[in-house]
Amino acid sequence: MTHPHPIPLVHASLGEQELAAVAEVFASGWPAGQGPKGKALEAQLSRRYDAHAVAVSNCGAALHLALLALGVRPGDEVIVADYTFPAPAHAVRYLDAVPVFADVRPDTHTIDPQAAADLIGPKTVGIIAVDTVGLPADYRELQALADRHGLFLIEDAACAVGATYQGRQAGALAEVACLSFHGRKGATSGEGGALVATDAAVAADARLRSSFGIGSIFDQSKVVGLPVPEFTEVGYNFKLSDIAAAILQVQIGRIEELLARRAAVAAHYQRLLADEDLLTLPQVPDDRTHAWQSYLVRLDDRIDRAALAADLRGQGIGCGHGTWATHLQPVFETKQTCPVSADLFHRHLAIPMHAELTTGQVERVVAALRTALRTHRTTTA
Repeated sequence: MTHPHPIPLVHASLGEQELAAVAEVFASGWPAGQGPKGKALEAQLSRRYDAHAVAVSNCGAALHLALLALGVRPGDEVIVADYTFPAPAHAVRYLDAVPVFADVRPDTHTIDPQAAADLIGPKTVGIIAVDTVGLPADYRELQALADRHGLFLIEDAACAVGATYQGRQAGALAEVACLSFHGRKGATSGEGGALVATDAAVAADARLRSSFGIGSIFDQSKVVGLPVPEFTEVGYNFKLSDIAAAILQVQIGRIEELLARRAAVAAHYQRLLADEDLLTLPQVPDDRTHAWQSYLVRLDDRIDRAALAADLRGQGIGCGHGTWATHLQPVFETKQTCPVSADLFHRHLAIPMHAELTTGQVERVVAALRTALRTHRTTTA
């Protein structure tokens, strides 16, 4: 008996349009960063978010640059959403500042504004909210909290390009937002990111630091004469190549189509699993929309998650653990507790979610999942 074709957990929707865009870059002779395609992408993002956009190598770089531009110093405390890929906490640590972990709401899995409020102290300088796996956080409450205490607010919209909150685009929900174009996102160039800022000075600071502090070599190459840049401060090599920028121009243009396909997959899962009592489905409040970077189901605590995952993978069905309870990661050495985040970390299961899933594949995933749930349910005394 042969196994059916595998159903991957993630799959990038890259095709002929993207290849044609890359061919244009090859013909141009400028594949490196901050060239014409990079500038065009930044203009496209600036229009989309009505703010200043800086294309960078990844979202982690955008977070690092945002904290630098906002003046974070060693010893400062930054409140970060706990249930997420740990990039925000890493970025805080890059500056020898202290990440303080805020628990998340049990329904949306986004940062709990009250948990954040309870953590504010004399050393607190800002908050990094995360749009958890594509669902925007509570920015009205978070912005009010930040304003009340004189804190900055960063939106980590890594998973949420195309989502909305109270009619506004994710990526435009705070003074600074950080985007990701990693391979599993709704729009992707394999790797890539952007910083979006309402303040032109913040964007300019990030752009300069992203290229070792000397600005665009492409621009300098157009100057008659021989300009020799001076290095006046330590910068970083966080540029996005024009190859990636060209791919992203196409992907951003396709974002509504690609997200509609992801939303259709999510709706199909919702219909097929609505009556399944051994798991809890994602919840989306009425005032926001989800970008569906991932589809996470919370397993009943009687389910042996590891055995269930091994069963599904053995059938060629991709799955994963969800995301991380950051405070539990050894690198951060904290005594804080975030019980909601910790519970989600141990019970969430990611099942296949991407724009290329067919109706038949979704039905096969659901059938296998239902059977595996009963196979791997433990009995309690």
